[in-house]
Amino acid sequence: MKALLALEDGRIFRGYAFGALKEAGGEVVFNTSMTGYQEILTDPSYKGQIVTLTYPLIGNYGVNSSDVESARPQVEGLIVREKSSIFSNWRAEKSLEVYLEEHGILGIERIDTRALTKHIREKGAMRGFIALGDNLDVEALVAKARSLPEMSGQDLVKVVTTSKPYLWQEKGTFKVAVIDCGVKFNILRELAKRGCRVEVYPAFSTAKEILATKPDGILFSNGPGDPAALPYLVECAQQLIGKVPIFGICLGHQILSLALGGNTFKLKFGHHGGNHPVKDLFTERVTVTAQNHGFAVDPTSLPREDVEITHLNLNDHTLEGIRHKKLPLFSVQFHPEAGPGPHDTTYLFDNFVSLMEESHA
Repeated sequence: MKALLALEDGRIFRGYAFGALKEAGGEVVFNTSMTGYQEILTDPSYKGQIVTLTYPLIGNYGVNSSDVESARPQVEGLIVREKSSIFSNWRAEKSLEVYLEEHGILGIERIDTRALTKHIREKGAMRGFIALGDNLDVEALVAKARSLPEMSGQDLVKVVTTSKPYLWQEKGTFKVAVIDCGVKFNILRELAKRGCRVEVYPAFSTAKEILATKPDGILFSNGPGDPAALPYLVECAQQLIGKVPIFGICLGHQILSLALGGNTFKLKFGHHGGNHPVKDLFTERVTVTAQNHGFAVDPTSLPREDVEITHLNLNDHTLEGIRHKKLPLFSVQFHPEAGPGPHDTTYLFDNFVSLMEESHA
């Protein structure tokens, strides 16, 4: 079936639908990863967004029940150049098309994804609407795109967070309370690998409730939307800082930065992919990182008497990491858990465990 993508600035792209045959709308972004489409689809940080994959052939290794980062696909829609008509992998359980259909997600293929990506890079991420059929009213679809809520000001964490606490791994040397802002399963897996008892709590949990469980450490997870629209999480972080070691990832990094007095801003088209070079300013080591965020922390807004910058993005020199000078707290904008992406920075989970060990010494 024919499909049409209409962007809020009036640019249109024509293609063919697959997956669930239904309309879709959201902020259109692009991801430069060459593999890992299933992990991308199930990453809660993509809630409210239609994802364009820049790699030209998608679906060739199918889908399985193990390579997921949440319970279901979270994207509003998927845009690809070509959907593979066959899939071949010993772990595959079904095709990408069937997977999307089962979960009510629309895909659109035979789009010029290079042109779309170039347009987003030049004009910025923008709202888009995908409709099905022939002889569509383009002006009406552009108007629908413009009527969608903007990403700035949106609290999407409340949509993706768990409704009640749950235990990921029961046994462990240290008890880690993970505040679920849209947590990826690989964060939980990395903590479990290091012998942590992993407990996951809703984003609306209070600091008092978290501290009552007597955690050895707290992790603020990744998640979708605008960090400035999450005052309840910032307040929770402020009340937790200094009590136990804290680690923040992506949105969690932004929340901790806001709690420490910083400000955030929206990036033009965000960072989405598995090939972003980041420099550790203390070791001068450069690592290739996985990233997925549309907002960033303003480094000039942080109180330098308490906070020091630890990591810098070498593509656009945006802030990628901080640590507190006196308290056991650090955070990074990139994704050390990968899923998908390089594993260059998984050592940060070891650093978190070391902080908990030091607090017990």
